[in-house]
Amino acid sequence: MPLKNTIRAVLLLALAAGPAALLSGCASNPVTGRPDLVFQSEAGEIKRSKEVHPLIMQQFGGPYDDQQLQAYVNEVGQRTAKASHRPELEYHFMVLDSEDINAFTTGGGYVYITRGIMNYLNSEAELAAVLGHEVGHVTARHPVRQQSKSTLSNIGAAAVGIFTGSADLAGLANYAGAALVSGYGRDQELEADRLGAEYLKNVGFAPTSMIDVVRLLKNQEMFEIQRAREEKREPRVYHGVFATHPDNDQRLTEVVKAAEKLKGGPTDNLDPGREKYLKAIEGLPMGPSRSQGVLKGNRFYHADLGLTLAFPSGWTVENQADRVVALSPQKDSVLQMQTQAPPPNTGPREFLSRLLARSSASQSEPIEVNGLQGYTAIVRAAATPFGMMPARYVVLYHNNLAYIFAGASKGSTGAPKADPLFMSTVKTFRRLKQNEFALAEPYKIKTIRATESTRIADLAKTSPLPEYAEQQLRLLNDLYPNKEPQPGQLIKIVQ
Repeated sequence: MPLKNTIRAVLLLALAAGPAALLSGCASNPVTGRPDLVFQSEAGEIKRSKEVHPLIMQQFGGPYDDQQLQAYVNEVGQRTAKASHRPELEYHFMVLDSEDINAFTTGGGYVYITRGIMNYLNSEAELAAVLGHEVGHVTARHPVRQQSKSTLSNIGAAAVGIFTGSADLAGLANYAGAALVSGYGRDQELEADRLGAEYLKNVGFAPTSMIDVVRLLKNQEMFEIQRAREEKREPRVYHGVFATHPDNDQRLTEVVKAAEKLKGGPTDNLDPGREKYLKAIEGLPMGPSRSQGVLKGNRFYHADLGLTLAFPSGWTVENQADRVVALSPQKDSVLQMQTQAPPPNTGPREFLSRLLARSSASQSEPIEVNGLQGYTAIVRAAATPFGMMPARYVVLYHNNLAYIFAGASKGSTGAPKADPLFMSTVKTFRRLKQNEFALAEPYKIKTIRATESTRIADLAKTSPLPEYAEQQLRLLNDLYPNKEPQPGQLIKIVQ
Protein backbone atom coordinates (compact mmCIF):
# COMPACT_ATOMS: atom_id res chain seq x y z
CA MET A 1 0.00 0.00 0.00
CA PRO A 2 1.12 3.53 -0.63
CA LEU A 3 3.05 5.39 1.99
CA LYS A 4 1.77 8.86 2.82
CA ASN A 5 2.82 11.22 -0.01
CA THR A 6 5.22 8.65 -1.43
CA ILE A 7 5.01 5.06 -2.54
CA ARG A 8 3.15 2.22 -0.77
CA ALA A 9 2.56 1.73 2.89
CA VAL A 10 0.20 -0.08 5.13
CA LEU A 11 -1.83 1.93 7.57
CA LEU A 12 -2.15 -0.94 10.01
CA LEU A 13 -4.28 0.06 12.96
CA ALA A 14 -4.14 -2.09 16.04
CA LEU A 15 -7.16 -4.20 16.56
CA ALA A 16 -6.17 -4.91 20.14
CA ALA A 17 -8.01 -7.86 21.59
CA GLY A 18 -9.21 -8.23 25.16
CA PRO A 19 -8.64 -11.33 27.30
CA ALA A 20 -11.77 -13.01 25.97
CA ALA A 21 -10.58 -12.65 22.42
CA LEU A 22 -7.33 -14.41 23.31
CA LEU A 23 -9.40 -17.53 23.87
CA SER A 24 -10.62 -17.61 20.26
CA GLY A 25 -7.71 -19.93 19.43
CA CYS A 26 -7.27 -21.53 16.05
CA ALA A 27 -9.78 -20.83 13.31
CA SER A 28 -9.94 -21.78 9.65
CA ASN A 29 -8.27 -19.22 7.40
CA PRO A 30 -10.85 -18.02 4.82
CA VAL A 31 -8.25 -18.13 2.02
CA THR A 32 -6.31 -21.33 2.69
CA GLY A 33 -8.90 -23.28 4.66
CA ARG A 34 -6.11 -24.38 6.98
CA PRO A 35 -6.08 -23.78 10.75
CA ASP A 36 -4.88 -20.28 11.52
CA LEU A 37 -3.80 -19.08 14.94
CA VAL A 38 -5.60 -15.77 15.48
CA PHE A 39 -6.44 -13.81 18.60
CA GLN A 40 -9.73 -12.25 17.58
CA SER A 41 -13.05 -13.56 16.38
CA GLU A 42 -14.70 -12.22 13.25
CA ALA A 43 -17.23 -10.40 15.42
CA GLY A 44 -14.39 -8.81 17.38
CA GLU A 45 -12.61 -7.87 14.16
CA ILE A 46 -15.74 -6.09 12.88
CA LYS A 47 -16.36 -4.40 16.23
CA ARG A 48 -12.85 -2.97 16.41
CA SER A 49 -12.98 -1.72 12.83
CA LYS A 50 -16.23 0.10 13.60
CA GLU A 51 -14.60 1.69 16.63
CA VAL A 52 -11.58 2.81 14.63
CA HIS A 53 -13.65 4.27 11.78
CA PRO A 54 -14.39 7.66 13.45
CA LEU A 55 -10.70 8.03 14.26
CA ILE A 56 -9.82 7.43 10.62
CA MET A 57 -12.24 10.18 9.66
CA GLN A 58 -10.48 12.61 11.99
CA GLN A 59 -7.00 11.53 11.00
CA PHE A 60 -7.62 11.92 7.26
CA GLY A 61 -10.01 14.85 7.18
CA GLY A 62 -13.22 12.88 6.65
CA PRO A 63 -14.81 11.47 3.50
CA TYR A 64 -14.40 13.28 0.20
CA ASP A 65 -17.55 15.31 -0.44
CA ASP A 66 -18.64 13.84 -3.76
CA GLN A 67 -21.45 11.32 -3.40
CA GLN A 68 -21.29 10.29 -7.05
CA LEU A 69 -17.60 9.39 -6.78
CA GLN A 70 -18.18 7.65 -3.45
CA ALA A 71 -20.94 5.55 -5.02
CA TYR A 72 -18.73 4.66 -7.98
CA VAL A 73 -15.83 3.50 -5.80
CA ASN A 74 -18.18 1.59 -3.52
CA GLU A 75 -19.74 -0.21 -6.51
CA VAL A 76 -16.33 -1.29 -7.84
CA GLY A 77 -15.26 -2.33 -4.36
CA GLN A 78 -18.42 -4.30 -3.63
CA ARG A 79 -18.13 -6.11 -6.95
CA THR A 80 -14.56 -7.07 -6.13
CA ALA A 81 -15.40 -8.11 -2.57
CA LYS A 82 -18.23 -10.37 -3.72
CA ALA A 83 -15.68 -12.21 -5.87
CA SER A 84 -13.39 -12.78 -2.88
CA HIS A 85 -12.98 -15.53 -0.29
CA ARG A 86 -15.22 -13.68 2.19
CA PRO A 87 -18.20 -12.56 0.08
CA GLU A 88 -20.62 -12.76 2.99
CA LEU A 89 -18.79 -10.07 4.98
CA GLU A 90 -20.34 -6.58 5.00
CA TYR A 91 -17.87 -4.29 3.22
CA HIS A 92 -17.51 -0.51 3.47
CA PHE A 93 -15.48 1.34 0.83
CA MET A 94 -14.77 5.03 1.30
CA VAL A 95 -12.81 7.76 -0.48
CA LEU A 96 -10.95 9.91 2.05
CA ASP A 97 -10.49 13.64 1.50
CA SER A 98 -6.71 13.37 1.59
CA GLU A 99 -4.02 14.13 -0.97
CA ASP A 100 -1.89 11.34 0.48
CA ILE A 101 -1.13 8.50 -1.89
CA ASN A 102 -2.66 5.77 0.21
CA ALA A 103 -5.09 2.89 0.48
CA PHE A 104 -5.51 0.67 3.51
CA THR A 105 -7.80 -1.55 5.51
CA THR A 106 -8.42 -1.93 9.22
CA GLY A 107 -9.99 -5.35 8.66
CA GLY A 108 -13.59 -6.27 9.30
CA GLY A 109 -14.63 -5.20 5.80
CA TYR A 110 -13.53 -1.54 6.12
CA VAL A 111 -11.45 -0.39 3.14
CA TYR A 112 -10.23 3.17 2.56
CA ILE A 113 -8.70 4.84 -0.46
CA THR A 114 -7.53 8.43 -0.69
CA ARG A 115 -8.42 10.74 -3.53
CA GLY A 116 -4.66 11.34 -3.72
CA ILE A 117 -3.93 7.90 -5.12
CA MET A 118 -7.04 8.02 -7.31
CA ASN A 119 -5.49 10.95 -9.20
CA TYR A 120 -2.75 8.60 -10.39
CA LEU A 121 -4.85 5.59 -11.39
CA ASN A 122 -5.91 5.41 -15.03
CA SER A 123 -8.65 2.80 -15.31
CA GLU A 124 -11.42 1.06 -13.46
CA ALA A 125 -9.32 -2.10 -13.58
CA GLU A 126 -6.51 -0.31 -11.71
CA LEU A 127 -9.01 0.94 -9.13
CA ALA A 128 -10.27 -2.63 -8.72
CA ALA A 129 -6.65 -3.79 -8.36
CA VAL A 130 -6.00 -1.38 -5.48
CA LEU A 131 -9.27 -2.25 -3.75
CA GLY A 132 -8.73 -5.94 -4.50
CA HIS A 133 -5.33 -5.80 -2.82
CA GLU A 134 -6.97 -4.38 0.31
CA VAL A 135 -9.76 -6.94 0.13
CA GLY A 136 -6.99 -9.55 -0.03
CA HIS A 137 -5.67 -8.28 3.30
CA VAL A 138 -9.20 -8.55 4.71
CA THR A 139 -9.90 -12.05 3.39
CA ALA A 140 -6.57 -13.40 4.61
CA ARG A 141 -7.20 -11.68 7.96
CA HIS A 142 -3.82 -9.95 7.88
CA PRO A 143 -4.84 -7.15 10.29
CA VAL A 144 -6.00 -9.71 12.85
CA ARG A 145 -2.88 -11.82 12.40
CA GLN A 146 -0.74 -8.74 12.94
CA GLN A 147 -2.55 -7.55 16.06
CA SER A 148 0.08 -8.87 18.46
CA LYS A 149 2.61 -6.51 16.84
CA SER A 150 0.37 -3.47 16.90
CA THR A 151 -1.03 -0.95 19.35
CA LEU A 152 -4.05 1.28 18.96
CA SER A 153 -3.05 4.73 20.15
CA ASN A 154 -5.13 7.69 21.14
CA ILE A 155 -2.79 10.45 20.06
CA GLY A 156 -4.85 13.12 21.87
CA ALA A 157 -2.76 16.07 22.93
CA ALA A 158 0.28 14.74 21.06
CA ALA A 159 -1.55 15.38 17.81
CA VAL A 160 -2.88 18.85 18.47
CA GLY A 161 -1.05 20.24 21.46
CA ILE A 162 1.12 22.98 20.03
CA PHE A 163 4.39 22.60 21.93
CA THR A 164 2.97 22.79 25.44
CA GLY A 165 1.47 19.37 25.98
CA SER A 166 -0.97 21.24 28.20
CA ALA A 167 -3.80 19.21 29.67
CA ASP A 168 -6.08 22.21 29.15
CA LEU A 169 -5.15 22.35 25.48
CA ALA A 170 -5.77 18.63 25.16
CA GLY A 171 -9.18 19.08 26.73
CA LEU A 172 -10.03 21.89 24.35
CA ALA A 173 -8.81 19.92 21.38
CA ASN A 174 -10.76 16.75 22.10
CA TYR A 175 -8.89 15.09 19.28
CA ALA A 176 -8.11 11.43 18.90
CA GLY A 177 -6.55 9.43 16.12
CA ALA A 178 -4.85 6.18 15.28
CA ALA A 179 -1.14 5.64 15.07
CA LEU A 180 0.66 4.16 12.12
CA VAL A 181 2.55 1.46 13.95
CA SER A 182 3.58 -1.34 11.65
CA GLY A 183 3.65 -2.57 8.09
CA TYR A 184 2.71 -5.97 6.76
CA GLY A 185 5.54 -8.34 6.09
CA ARG A 186 6.78 -9.45 2.68
CA ASP A 187 4.72 -12.63 2.53
CA GLN A 188 1.46 -10.91 3.47
CA GLU A 189 1.95 -8.09 0.95
CA LEU A 190 2.66 -10.55 -1.83
CA GLU A 191 -0.29 -12.68 -0.77
CA ALA A 192 -2.55 -9.62 -0.98
CA ASP A 193 -1.22 -8.89 -4.47
CA ARG A 194 -1.84 -12.47 -5.54
CA LEU A 195 -5.36 -12.45 -4.11
CA GLY A 196 -6.09 -9.06 -5.66
CA ALA A 197 -5.04 -10.40 -9.07
CA GLU A 198 -7.30 -13.42 -8.56
CA TYR A 199 -10.26 -11.20 -7.67
CA LEU A 200 -9.57 -9.06 -10.74
CA LYS A 201 -9.97 -12.11 -12.94
CA ASN A 202 -13.15 -13.10 -11.09
CA VAL A 203 -14.80 -9.74 -11.88
CA GLY A 204 -13.73 -9.74 -15.53
CA PHE A 205 -10.56 -7.64 -15.55
CA ALA A 206 -7.13 -8.79 -16.64
CA PRO A 207 -5.04 -9.81 -13.61
CA THR A 208 -2.15 -7.88 -15.17
CA SER A 209 -3.87 -4.67 -14.06
CA MET A 210 -2.26 -5.39 -10.70
CA ILE A 211 1.09 -5.12 -12.46
CA ASP A 212 0.06 -1.74 -13.90
CA VAL A 213 -0.59 -0.43 -10.39
CA VAL A 214 2.70 -1.74 -9.03
CA ARG A 215 4.56 -0.18 -11.97
CA LEU A 216 2.81 3.12 -11.29
CA LEU A 217 3.94 3.00 -7.68
CA LYS A 218 7.46 2.06 -8.73
CA ASN A 219 7.55 5.17 -10.89
CA GLN A 220 6.39 7.23 -7.92
CA GLU A 221 9.33 5.85 -5.96
CA MET A 222 11.82 6.63 -8.74
CA PHE A 223 10.59 10.21 -8.92
CA GLU A 224 10.65 10.64 -5.14
CA ILE A 225 14.26 9.48 -4.98
CA GLN A 226 15.22 11.91 -7.77
CA ARG A 227 13.35 14.78 -6.14
CA ALA A 228 14.83 14.08 -2.71
CA ARG A 229 18.32 14.13 -4.20
CA GLU A 230 17.69 17.53 -5.77
CA GLU A 231 16.16 18.87 -2.54
CA LYS A 232 19.02 17.40 -0.46
CA ARG A 233 16.84 15.32 1.82
CA GLU A 234 16.13 11.68 2.51
CA PRO A 235 13.59 10.10 0.14
CA ARG A 236 10.26 9.15 1.69
CA VAL A 237 9.91 5.65 0.30
CA TYR A 238 8.21 2.59 1.66
CA HIS A 239 11.14 0.30 2.31
CA GLY A 240 12.97 3.20 3.94
CA VAL A 241 10.45 2.91 6.78
CA PHE A 242 9.59 -0.77 6.88
CA ALA A 243 12.67 -2.66 5.77
CA THR A 244 10.89 -6.03 5.86
CA HIS A 245 8.85 -5.12 2.79
CA PRO A 246 10.44 -5.95 -0.58
CA ASP A 247 11.24 -3.08 -2.87
CA ASN A 248 8.99 -2.58 -5.86
CA ASP A 249 11.36 -4.26 -8.30
CA GLN A 250 11.22 -7.57 -6.46
CA ARG A 251 7.53 -7.15 -5.79
CA LEU A 252 6.82 -6.46 -9.46
CA THR A 253 8.53 -9.71 -10.41
CA GLU A 254 6.50 -11.68 -7.89
CA VAL A 255 3.22 -10.11 -9.00
CA VAL A 256 3.98 -10.80 -12.67
CA LYS A 257 4.51 -14.47 -11.88
CA ALA A 258 1.25 -14.68 -9.96
CA ALA A 259 -0.71 -12.81 -12.61
CA GLU A 260 0.72 -14.89 -15.45
CA LYS A 261 -0.59 -18.05 -13.82
CA LEU A 262 -4.09 -16.53 -13.83
CA LYS A 263 -4.04 -15.33 -17.44
CA GLY A 264 -6.19 -16.90 -20.08
CA GLY A 265 -9.73 -16.79 -21.31
CA PRO A 266 -11.45 -13.63 -22.49
CA THR A 267 -10.43 -11.42 -19.55
CA ASP A 268 -7.15 -10.31 -21.12
CA ASN A 269 -8.96 -8.58 -23.98
CA LEU A 270 -11.69 -6.87 -21.98
CA ASP A 271 -11.93 -3.08 -21.75
CA PRO A 272 -10.15 -1.99 -18.54
CA GLY A 273 -12.61 0.91 -18.22
CA ARG A 274 -10.10 3.69 -18.83
CA GLU A 275 -12.49 6.34 -20.15
CA LYS A 276 -15.18 5.48 -17.61
CA TYR A 277 -12.70 5.93 -14.77
CA LEU A 278 -11.16 9.14 -16.10
CA LYS A 279 -14.58 10.72 -16.49
CA ALA A 280 -15.47 9.64 -12.94
CA ILE A 281 -12.47 11.45 -11.42
CA GLU A 282 -12.72 14.62 -13.52
CA GLY A 283 -12.76 17.58 -11.14
CA LEU A 284 -10.90 15.72 -8.40
CA PRO A 285 -8.60 18.12 -6.51
CA MET A 286 -4.89 17.83 -7.11
CA GLY A 287 -3.43 18.67 -3.71
CA PRO A 288 -5.61 19.99 -0.86
CA SER A 289 -9.34 20.34 -1.44
CA ARG A 290 -11.36 23.53 -1.04
CA SER A 291 -12.51 22.49 2.42
CA GLN A 292 -8.90 22.04 3.54
CA GLY A 293 -7.55 25.33 2.23
CA VAL A 294 -5.02 25.72 -0.56
CA LEU A 295 -1.54 27.13 -0.96
CA LYS A 296 -0.72 29.35 -3.92
CA GLY A 297 2.94 30.19 -3.67
CA ASN A 298 3.58 31.15 -0.04
CA ARG A 299 0.02 32.36 0.58
CA PHE A 300 -2.64 30.19 2.21
CA TYR A 301 -6.31 30.62 1.22
CA HIS A 302 -9.33 29.03 2.86
CA ALA A 303 -12.63 29.81 1.17
CA ASP A 304 -14.87 28.02 3.68
CA LEU A 305 -13.25 29.86 6.61
CA GLY A 306 -12.95 33.10 4.64
CA LEU A 307 -9.31 33.82 5.47
CA THR A 308 -5.84 34.17 4.02
CA LEU A 309 -2.30 34.66 5.31
CA ALA A 310 1.20 34.70 3.83
CA PHE A 311 4.09 32.59 5.07
CA PRO A 312 7.74 33.70 4.75
CA SER A 313 9.26 33.34 1.30
CA GLY A 314 11.39 30.23 0.95
CA TRP A 315 9.75 28.40 3.85
CA THR A 316 8.30 24.93 3.32
CA VAL A 317 4.59 24.93 4.13
CA GLU A 318 2.63 21.74 4.76
CA ASN A 319 -1.15 21.78 4.96
CA GLN A 320 -1.89 18.95 7.38
CA ALA A 321 -5.29 17.59 8.38
CA ASP A 322 -5.42 19.51 11.67
CA ARG A 323 -2.92 22.34 11.19
CA VAL A 324 -0.70 24.28 8.80
CA VAL A 325 3.03 23.96 9.47
CA ALA A 326 5.77 26.21 8.05
CA LEU A 327 9.45 25.28 8.32
CA SER A 328 12.38 27.61 7.64
CA PRO A 329 14.87 26.75 4.85
CA GLN A 330 17.50 25.87 7.46
CA LYS A 331 14.92 23.79 9.36
CA ASP A 332 15.74 25.68 12.54
CA SER A 333 12.42 27.54 12.97
CA VAL A 334 8.84 26.32 12.81
CA LEU A 335 5.48 28.12 12.87
CA GLN A 336 2.19 26.28 13.25
CA MET A 337 -1.43 27.38 12.98
CA GLN A 338 -4.53 25.46 13.98
CA THR A 339 -8.10 26.25 15.00
CA GLN A 340 -10.24 25.48 18.02
CA ALA A 341 -13.75 26.49 19.01
CA PRO A 342 -13.35 28.68 22.10
CA PRO A 343 -15.50 28.01 25.17
CA PRO A 344 -18.58 30.25 25.46
CA ASN A 345 -17.96 33.76 26.77
CA THR A 346 -14.19 33.32 26.60
CA GLY A 347 -12.13 36.09 25.00
CA PRO A 348 -8.66 35.70 23.43
CA ARG A 349 -6.85 36.55 26.67
CA GLU A 350 -8.75 33.99 28.74
CA PHE A 351 -8.39 31.39 25.98
CA LEU A 352 -4.61 31.81 25.80
CA SER A 353 -4.34 31.83 29.58
CA ARG A 354 -6.03 28.45 29.70
CA LEU A 355 -3.69 27.04 27.08
CA LEU A 356 -0.63 28.28 28.93
CA ALA A 357 -1.90 27.73 32.47
CA ARG A 358 1.01 25.48 33.39
CA SER A 359 3.68 27.53 31.67
CA SER A 360 5.65 30.59 32.66
CA ALA A 361 4.65 33.31 30.18
CA SER A 362 6.00 36.81 29.61
CA GLN A 363 5.41 39.72 27.25
CA SER A 364 1.67 39.04 27.37
CA GLU A 365 -0.36 41.66 25.57
CA PRO A 366 -3.46 42.18 23.44
CA ILE A 367 -3.03 42.28 19.68
CA GLU A 368 -5.21 43.47 16.81
CA VAL A 369 -4.56 42.14 13.30
CA ASN A 370 -6.52 43.63 10.41
CA GLY A 371 -9.51 44.32 12.64
CA LEU A 372 -9.37 40.92 14.38
CA GLN A 373 -8.90 40.78 18.14
CA GLY A 374 -6.31 38.54 19.76
CA TYR A 375 -3.74 38.01 22.47
CA THR A 376 -0.08 36.99 22.46
CA ALA A 377 2.61 35.82 24.87
CA ILE A 378 6.04 34.20 24.98
CA VAL A 379 6.52 31.01 26.96
CA ARG A 380 10.03 30.88 28.40
CA ALA A 381 10.40 27.10 28.21
CA ALA A 382 8.02 25.10 26.04
CA ALA A 383 8.28 21.55 24.70
CA THR A 384 9.07 22.33 21.05
CA PRO A 385 10.36 20.13 18.20
CA PHE A 386 13.83 21.46 19.13
CA GLY A 387 13.56 20.59 22.81
CA MET A 388 12.69 22.94 25.67
CA MET A 389 12.83 26.36 24.04
CA PRO A 390 11.04 29.73 24.20
CA ALA A 391 7.90 29.77 22.06
CA ARG A 392 5.71 32.58 20.74
CA TYR A 393 1.94 32.06 21.02
CA VAL A 394 -0.76 34.13 19.37
CA VAL A 395 -4.53 33.63 19.46
CA LEU A 396 -6.76 35.46 16.98
CA TYR A 397 -10.55 35.29 16.90
CA HIS A 398 -12.30 35.09 13.53
CA ASN A 399 -15.84 33.87 12.77
CA ASN A 400 -16.33 32.15 16.13
CA LEU A 401 -13.05 30.25 15.93
CA ALA A 402 -9.78 30.73 17.77
CA TYR A 403 -6.74 30.62 15.47
CA ILE A 404 -3.74 29.48 17.50
CA PHE A 405 -0.23 30.28 16.27
CA ALA A 406 2.90 28.86 17.88
CA GLY A 407 6.46 29.51 16.75
CA ALA A 408 9.83 28.27 17.99
CA SER A 409 13.47 28.42 16.90
CA LYS A 410 16.38 26.14 17.65
CA GLY A 411 18.93 27.43 20.15
CA SER A 412 16.87 30.39 21.36
CA THR A 413 17.00 32.16 24.71
CA GLY A 414 14.58 34.78 25.95
CA ALA A 415 12.51 34.80 22.75
CA PRO A 416 12.54 32.69 19.57
CA LYS A 417 15.24 33.85 17.14
CA ALA A 418 12.67 34.11 14.37
CA ASP A 419 10.13 35.95 16.52
CA PRO A 420 10.00 39.08 14.29
CA LEU A 421 9.28 36.82 11.32
CA PHE A 422 6.62 34.95 13.28
CA MET A 423 4.84 38.19 14.18
CA SER A 424 5.05 39.59 10.64
CA THR A 425 3.46 36.38 9.38
CA VAL A 426 0.65 36.59 11.93
CA LYS A 427 0.00 40.19 10.86
CA THR A 428 -0.77 39.02 7.28
CA PHE A 429 -3.79 37.09 8.61
CA ARG A 430 -6.99 38.69 7.29
CA ARG A 431 -10.43 38.09 5.86
CA LEU A 432 -10.66 37.04 2.23
CA LYS A 433 -11.66 39.77 -0.18
CA GLN A 434 -14.48 39.04 -2.58
CA ASN A 435 -12.17 38.86 -5.58
CA GLU A 436 -9.87 36.38 -3.80
CA PHE A 437 -12.32 33.52 -3.42
CA ALA A 438 -11.37 32.23 -6.85
CA LEU A 439 -7.78 31.94 -5.63
CA ALA A 440 -9.00 29.65 -2.84
CA GLU A 441 -10.18 27.06 -5.35
CA PRO A 442 -7.89 24.01 -5.61
CA TYR A 443 -6.15 22.76 -8.72
CA LYS A 444 -8.32 20.08 -10.31
CA ILE A 445 -8.01 17.16 -12.69
CA LYS A 446 -9.39 17.74 -16.17
CA THR A 447 -9.38 15.33 -19.10
CA ILE A 448 -8.56 16.18 -22.70
CA ARG A 449 -8.24 14.18 -25.89
CA ALA A 450 -4.67 13.89 -27.14
CA THR A 451 -3.87 14.75 -30.74
CA GLU A 452 -0.88 13.87 -32.90
CA SER A 453 0.87 17.02 -31.71
CA THR A 454 0.17 16.60 -27.96
CA ARG A 455 3.37 16.53 -25.94
CA ILE A 456 3.61 16.39 -22.14
CA ALA A 457 6.40 19.00 -22.06
CA ASP A 458 4.12 21.46 -23.87
CA LEU A 459 1.25 20.79 -21.46
CA ALA A 460 3.61 21.35 -18.54
CA LYS A 461 4.47 24.86 -19.76
CA THR A 462 0.89 26.00 -19.19
CA SER A 463 0.24 23.89 -16.09
CA PRO A 464 -0.42 25.73 -12.79
CA LEU A 465 1.55 23.09 -10.88
CA PRO A 466 4.32 25.06 -9.15
CA GLU A 467 7.03 22.39 -9.23
CA TYR A 468 8.00 19.42 -11.40
CA ALA A 469 4.97 19.94 -13.63
CA GLU A 470 6.20 17.73 -16.46
CA GLN A 471 7.13 14.84 -14.18
CA GLN A 472 3.84 15.07 -12.32
CA LEU A 473 1.81 15.09 -15.54
CA ARG A 474 3.72 12.04 -16.73
CA LEU A 475 3.08 10.25 -13.44
CA LEU A 476 -0.61 11.17 -13.56
CA ASN A 477 -0.94 9.57 -16.99
CA ASP A 478 1.41 6.60 -16.49
CA LEU A 479 3.80 8.11 -19.04
CA TYR A 480 6.80 8.39 -16.74
CA PRO A 481 9.64 9.00 -17.41
CA ASN A 482 9.52 9.95 -21.10
CA LYS A 483 6.54 8.40 -22.88
CA GLU A 484 4.00 10.43 -24.88
CA PRO A 485 0.22 9.95 -25.20
CA GLN A 486 -1.27 8.22 -28.22
CA PRO A 487 -3.47 10.30 -30.58
CA GLY A 488 -7.10 10.00 -29.48
CA GLN A 489 -6.15 8.92 -25.98
CA LEU A 490 -7.98 10.59 -23.09
CA ILE A 491 -5.38 12.09 -20.74
CA LYS A 492 -5.33 14.08 -17.50
CA ILE A 493 -4.15 17.64 -17.09
CA VAL A 494 -4.36 19.98 -14.10
CA GLN A 495 -6.21 23.29 -14.13
